[in-house]
Amino acid sequence: MSQYYEVGDETLWNPSIGASRLFLAQVRLHEDELGLASGLGPMDMDECKIEAGAFREYTEALVARHLRTGHRVILALSEGFVATVLVLARRAGIEPDALRAGADGDGSAGGFRDVQVRAGAPAPPGQGDGHAARERLEALAHRLDRAMPR
Repeated sequence: MSQYYEVGDETLWNPSIGASRLFLAQVRLHEDELGLASGLGPMDMDECKIEAGAFREYTEALVARHLRTGHRVILALSEGFVATVLVLARRAGIEPDALRAGADGDGSAGGFRDVQVRAGAPAPPGQGDGHAARERLEALAHRLDRAMPR
């Protein structure tokens, strides 16, 4: 059995029920963290309708928050989820501004920056510099795009 994530008549993703349940639970958690609705409606009869405008705002805030954090645990917990959302957004024709070349990632979206404080602890590989963080996210999203059936 599987479920469908759709914008209008277009299916963006057709995951298994288990993957879908886990994904939607993370969507709801991040809605609370960001203080933004995701645009993903309830799963009804194995279909989740996505409202593109709200999903664009949610994706932008989610990606911006991910790129500006320096907290290793938050990065580890969220990287796969953020990449999955990015795949869906791109399939819906949404390209987050935070991934544009030259985007500053200064933490202005959401008003705070998560950092891990520990004396002498270097930033995780590929993090701490916006360009490297974008590259890591892009690479993971590219791999996931090939693994996410429509």
